[in-house]
Amino acid sequence: MASENDTNAQNGAASGQIPSTKGEFALKLLADAASCIRFFSRIPVSQVNRLDEPAALPDFTTQARAAPLAGAFVALPAAALGLALGYTAFPPLGIALLVVALLAIVTGALHEDGLADIADGFFGGHTPERRLDIMKDSRIGAFGTIALVLALGLKAVLIAELIIRFGPAVAMVTLLGLEAFSRALIVWQWNQLPPARPTGLAARFGTPNRTSVLIAFALAVLCMLPALIKLPPLALITGCGFGILSAQGIAQLARAKIGGATGDVLGAIQQIGVLACLFGMLILPLA
Repeated sequence: MASENDTNAQNGAASGQIPSTKGEFALKLLADAASCIRFFSRIPVSQVNRLDEPAALPDFTTQARAAPLAGAFVALPAAALGLALGYTAFPPLGIALLVVALLAIVTGALHEDGLADIADGFFGGHTPERRLDIMKDSRIGAFGTIALVLALGLKAVLIAELIIRFGPAVAMVTLLGLEAFSRALIVWQWNQLPPARPTGLAARFGTPNRTSVLIAFALAVLCMLPALIKLPPLALITGCGFGILSAQGIAQLARAKIGGATGDVLGAIQQIGVLACLFGMLILPLA
């Protein structure tokens, strides 16, 4: 028979509260990360522990806190490819293009699709209702195409420069950290913005609470710490600052254009957040 403490811990996990022991908290965090990986990527993840319910609908009120861990995990295949090719004679820009492509493949281009959709909707419609209709359309328009070409091309150029300046190992570790940090930006703005659609992502699966936002940023910082081995601290701080500003800017634009957040807006925050972080890191001259 389970003890009273075990029963209380299981009840706490089921209700979305932080479990009372460190062990239970770690198990629940791992289960939350697995749920985020399943939802935001094409990676199949079986049950990771007894608190994980693969068949259950996600509750992002609390599960979103693990999004940075999921972001780093999802980026591992691309980082491994970049690291392996980085020690060959293959050109850095070619490596970066393959890394960007693999990042999109693993997620099913989920966030890239969001960026294209908001570019089409925000700049192709004249009313909030029309913009939302355009964003739901599976077809891509001129604004979306231009946004994707520019974003993916610039991302590849910046990753290539990261490889040139700091070497493939530091560049790929930094990329993992940025993929985690950009997911924390998603959780933050998801918490801040009202849902633009009553039946959208936030309404169906919950809005991250304030505790989830704080935990998400704490996990993102932990994921970025390895990059400080050789990356100048000022570069990392500047990059994160640019990322935060970009997320806030997109959020304000979303408020003005459609009145709040959609899944597409959150995806665009992730994509532009990584770009802004890379831009901020590389804009400073080497000491």
